[in-house]
Amino acid sequence: MTSAFDEFKRGVLDELPLQIGIFPFGLVYGILGVESGMSVLETCLLSVILFGGASQIVFTQLLASTTPAGVILATVSTINLRHLLYGLSIGGYLRSLPLRWRILLAYLLTDEAYAMSIARFRGMPASPFMHYHLLGTGLLLFIVWQISTISGAYLGTAVPESLQLGFAVPLSFIAVLAPVIKKRAEIIAAISAGATALLLHDMAWNLWLICAAFVGILSGWVVSYFDKTPLQEDNK
Repeated sequence: MTSAFDEFKRGVLDELPLQIGIFPFGLVYGILGVESGMSVLETCLLSVILFGGASQIVFTQLLASTTPAGVILATVSTINLRHLLYGLSIGGYLRSLPLRWRILLAYLLTDEAYAMSIARFRGMPASPFMHYHLLGTGLLLFIVWQISTISGAYLGTAVPESLQLGFAVPLSFIAVLAPVIKKRAEIIAAISAGATALLLHDMAWNLWLICAAFVGILSGWVVSYFDKTPLQEDNK
């Protein structure tokens, strides 16, 4: 039987290649956090409290542009709605765990950790210790993210712009999403959300993020609904 350490080690090893994109992502956030007016301590604490790369980036951008607090809250909350979907998807595999375990794993459930662990849960035989896989993926990402945030906050403008670190942000999400987008509803959701983001990119206060998220969710749900609806045959 697979041991807890085996599952944890597998999670760490599965997650390790993604850190190539996560580290520069964290550097970008650390730099943006300080440039937006937050102190180094505030920038690092936000990484611990919020612990969501995309929402942290958007938070600092909106903060720097003196966006109203209500818009910041709505935008960050909308971006983080995906974590609710992750929880619903993976919760069935973790339902028997004690509350303390579920709270810890919910905190560590990020995009990259979910992508690696859900593949293990669905693709390999279940074991009493398979939640240690998610612990491994989530904990590794948490450590790398905090180190990269601290590095970016302290280095600041010392990082040359020629490195184009900002490009690591979309690349890290592409690396996570591309392998798992297979169903028609998922493809349509991704295309419609991306097209909406491009069309509305000039909206004030980055409201295009909210619009793109809702368009993607709605279009994916509509396609999924009709894919599951049986065709009515005319027997006349």
